[in-house]
Amino acid sequence: MSSSRILGLLCGPIFFLLINILPPIIPGNTLANGVIAVAVWMIIWWITEAVSISVTALLPLLLFPLLEVMPLTEVGANYGSPIIFLFFGGFVLALALEKVNLHKRIALSIIRITGTTPNKVVLGFMIATASLSMWISNTASTVVMLPIAMSVINLLIDDEDGFTKNDKNFALSVMLGIAFSANAGGIATVIGTPPNSILIGLLENEYQIEISFLRWMTLGLPFSLILLAICYVVLVKWMFPNGALQFHASKEVIEGELKKLGPLGSKEKMVLRIFGITVFLWVFRTLLNKLIPGLALSDTSISMFAAIALFSIPFKLRKGEFILQWSDTKNLAWGILILFGGGLALAKAMSVSGIVGMVSELIASSDISILLTASLLILLMLFMTELMSNVALVAVLAPVVAGIAIGLDVPILYLLIPVTIASSCAFMLPMATPPNAIVFASGYIKVSQMARVGIILNLIAVGLLILLFQFVIPLLF
Repeated sequence: MSSSRILGLLCGPIFFLLINILPPIIPGNTLANGVIAVAVWMIIWWITEAVSISVTALLPLLLFPLLEVMPLTEVGANYGSPIIFLFFGGFVLALALEKVNLHKRIALSIIRITGTTPNKVVLGFMIATASLSMWISNTASTVVMLPIAMSVINLLIDDEDGFTKNDKNFALSVMLGIAFSANAGGIATVIGTPPNSILIGLLENEYQIEISFLRWMTLGLPFSLILLAICYVVLVKWMFPNGALQFHASKEVIEGELKKLGPLGSKEKMVLRIFGITVFLWVFRTLLNKLIPGLALSDTSISMFAAIALFSIPFKLRKGEFILQWSDTKNLAWGILILFGGGLALAKAMSVSGIVGMVSELIASSDISILLTASLLILLMLFMTELMSNVALVAVLAPVVAGIAIGLDVPILYLLIPVTIASSCAFMLPMATPPNAIVFASGYIKVSQMARVGIILNLIAVGLLILLFQFVIPLLF
């Protein structure tokens, strides 16, 4: 165990005890110290990764009832929030796509459509990865794409002229393109990346604001596409141009991989139908509820329909075969679901203890520019997420940002949405996101190369998010 982890393991409870014996941080408020102490303990363990981030997320269940911040039933309710089950259904759907290899077939088909000249191959990998990341975890989408990309790169290593500078630039563009598009693709949908769920859950639990699947996509999808296009241009036209590089064998690799999968099987067809129906219901839920009074569809109920259908609609009735068995859920991201619950519990505690109210009052009494505040919060979130889990960061900062928005007298969505999206725009360091780490492990990328292109994309993303805050979000929300 590293010294930083040992230090974090000890410092978490020590700081918790120290803060609890201090005089009240908010005069006359006996609860605030306890909530801040728990938050500090969680932040220390999250940053140092002293224990699993999901285990850290369980601390509110133990500590808030002991500190009399909230009874156990109220704390526990956050771990069973409807938003948790929305993501449970999404994870089950992703599990089915992966089990029948449909995600790989979709990715290969997209690459084949975009073309097999070098720049088109890069574009194909990026579009395919982003498309997958809208529905399955960005880690899974990167893991699917990496071996296919390495097969194409190996063709260049083994060709007549060896591994030239143009070849190296192409390899860098493909690898970084996969990582960056995995990060950007998740922004497009509510279930695409965990920080989105923390935001949606906070808005529903604390402020009774619901953002539907379609409403989020009207903002998230265009932003994701713009970010994807910028990443592509920066990689292949600016940072790593591959000159007159030409090769045709990549088409054979893609065709070969598709051939290995064989024709579309009946299991894949069933998963594709359920996936299509689910997406259709998510997108047209509001319209269907208006057309059919009393239907009362919610994103969570649609998600649970998909999950239950995959477990209960027989694939072969007589043999009793189903697409998914409960044993398949051993591969489900249960830890992330617990992490969502811990984040929601922490947000609730910040609200009931008066911390969010105190932040609101402090901001309201100061003379701070709204645009400058938004810009600084976006910048803070984006560069902090290079160093710690973006889910943990959003869980801690989102309630505070909501308090700042209230203090500035601006709708909380205006600040919360761009700040949350900023947490998915970490392009600089391998440890920032799982996709960054996975492609870095391929051996084709140096930290300095990732940082050099990443700092440019980070700053561009900050600029885009400021424009989003100033001009786009007020029109949509």
